[in-house]
Amino acid sequence: QVQLVESGGGLVQAGGSLRLSCAASGTIFSIHAMGWYRQAPGKRRELVAGVTSGGRTKYADSVKGRFTISRDNAKNTAYLQMNSLKPEDTAVYYCNMANPVSWGPVYNTWGQGTQVTVSS
Repeated sequence: QVQLVESGGGLVQAGGSLRLSCAASGTIFSIHAMGWYRQAPGKRRELVAGVTSGGRTKYADSVKGRFTISRDNAKNTAYLQMNSLKPEDTAVYYCNMANPVSWGPVYNTWGQGTQVTVSS
């Protein structure tokens, strides 16, 4: 059974930075593309960034140049470095294994997510 545990969120002022972590277990982490997704109140969950097993990356237009996704296969962990944060980045952030073509999530089960709140 796949387990995904997100951490690293918090309250930060606009212009600040946060680094999110996603620890995965119950699967062969290294063969999967990984995605970071977010869901703001009243909005649909959306892809923020993705990284394939080979290191190819994908970013939402709204975060290009500000966010960086990475992965450490030895630690079964994916990261999301978020810089120059804006109030509109406020959301609950989730990770999941991702389809590297559509970048949709692979598993229907999600972790608890980590709350990111950016104050203006």
